[in-house]
Amino acid sequence: MAQETSPRVMGRFRYSQDTAIEKPFNWGKLVRLFAYMKTSKGLIPKAIIAMMITTAVRLVVPLIIGQWALDSALANEDYGLMLQLAVFALLLYIFSLIANRFRIKWTNEIGQDAIHALRKQLFNHIQTLSNRFFDSRSAGSILVRVVNDINALQELFTNGIINLLMDVVMLASIIVILFVLSPPLAIAVLIVVPIMFVISTKLRRRIRRSWQVVRIRQAKLNSHLNESIQGVRVTQSFSQEKANMGYFDGINRENYDAWDEASRKSAFFRPFVEMSNALGSAVLIWYGAYLISQGTIEFGVLVSFAFYLGMFWEPISRLGQVYNQLLVAMASSERIFEFLDEEPNVVDKKDGDRARDLRGEIAFEGVTFSYDDSRKALDEVSLRMPAGQTVALVGHTGSGKSTIANLIARYYDPTGGVVWLDGKDIRDYRLKELREQVSTVLQDTFIFSGTIMENIRFGRPDASDEEVMQAAEAIGADEFILKLQDGFETEVEERGNVLSVGERQLLSFARALLADPKIIILDEATASIDTETELKIQRALGRLLKGRTSVMIAHRLSTIRDADNIIVLEQGQILEQGTHTELMRERGKYYDLVVSQFQALDG
Repeated sequence: MAQETSPRVMGRFRYSQDTAIEKPFNWGKLVRLFAYMKTSKGLIPKAIIAMMITTAVRLVVPLIIGQWALDSALANEDYGLMLQLAVFALLLYIFSLIANRFRIKWTNEIGQDAIHALRKQLFNHIQTLSNRFFDSRSAGSILVRVVNDINALQELFTNGIINLLMDVVMLASIIVILFVLSPPLAIAVLIVVPIMFVISTKLRRRIRRSWQVVRIRQAKLNSHLNESIQGVRVTQSFSQEKANMGYFDGINRENYDAWDEASRKSAFFRPFVEMSNALGSAVLIWYGAYLISQGTIEFGVLVSFAFYLGMFWEPISRLGQVYNQLLVAMASSERIFEFLDEEPNVVDKKDGDRARDLRGEIAFEGVTFSYDDSRKALDEVSLRMPAGQTVALVGHTGSGKSTIANLIARYYDPTGGVVWLDGKDIRDYRLKELREQVSTVLQDTFIFSGTIMENIRFGRPDASDEEVMQAAEAIGADEFILKLQDGFETEVEERGNVLSVGERQLLSFARALLADPKIIILDEATASIDTETELKIQRALGRLLKGRTSVMIAHRLSTIRDADNIIVLEQGQILEQGTHTELMRERGKYYDLVVSQFQALDG
């Protein structure tokens, strides 16, 4: 298998973020988890009352059978009392059945409300995190936290909490009743409980770690599925289906083995409880018969003891299941809270400045930036972009072009120096308003599932249909849209696979222009577009970028000839800048790039 899966080494590296968390059982996080039940605080008292009714009925019935029916009614041959006790027990069971029905209904609502609140908070928090967070994690790894890890808490929220309370009350009540009926017999039958507690305690860490491993394997599986589905065309184009299948089979087997091991360890608890029950029953029969022969207890007490002992081990067994649920919940909650406790690197300044009336003047002053603290993407860069001008950034891959664009949109903050916007530190502006004034169009256009109208309107959700159509017309996208069967109401799937690359790019331009920003960033936005479509976009941009500051990043140098300023970057530093004519006259790096590109085209 190792030989077959070797092409997937890159995929393995991406999963290194997920490791088992070696920590003791954290009751603080458990309390934090239960706090999400407060969304249903009105239902919790009702569920507890219903639970108490059900528990009380179960506790009373053995007394009715043992003390009242056997030792009183049957011993005195009072069959009228026997009938009354039978009817009374039946009414109690009916009352308990009704209460139990409402308990199940209310606990389900409590659990679903808690899951809804937790998933909503986690998703909303992820939306606020900075790009650095997503740089170090795969989409599948994030997906498994929002879906699988939260789903793993559902059983605990729905049944575990109320059942835990019910079982604790049941156990405490049974112990009290047993000691009231016969202290010697109670001590004898419960002698196995401390032994069971000591043994089960030793299993906790092993079971908990097993469920942590399950969560890690699921994250790895989801990451690979997400990657494989999105990259299926690349896989097929290089005929790597067999290798991909082999790799999936490996991680699928790891997931299966992890589940199998965790399930086997968890399943050991129930037989252990049943063995303890059998031992307690043997003690009850032997010692109970002895006490009856000595006249210490009556036969009805022994019968009640038998009922209560059976009832005693039932909640013990359920508590073992709840404990397993707690272990699964702890493994999942630690991973969920890891995300919830993640702080964004780019944060709003308190009482930040408004960014609604920007001119769009940008300046970098001694800006240094590094993505991983090992290599500088920008090194002491200083530049100026006057408001309303078009500035082009050129250079080889890794020269720092996209980094400058990322800092302008404030996806990252500089590690040194200052980025000025209209004479103010860009970090002083309110982040939401700043982003509304900066539209970015990338080479890899993302199209959401929905209609074409909805995809364009994503740039400005309050735009009218007419404004959306005008933006599409201005960019030249209306020509292909109107040829579609449903026009602007045409449904497109995730990533817009029914559209050509050029059509998707036109939609992204229409989306950006509809937002009406002061600054537009075109990051290799025309790299995947044919010449005819590029000319159409260039004509549209010539009209629509007027009065806006635009930053263009392009390898195709023919698209930036008319830029007001061209900045040539290399290894995070500015080599030269000027207009196309000025840079061609200087015969420097830009001149070499242009000449080599035209020679490549001629060749």
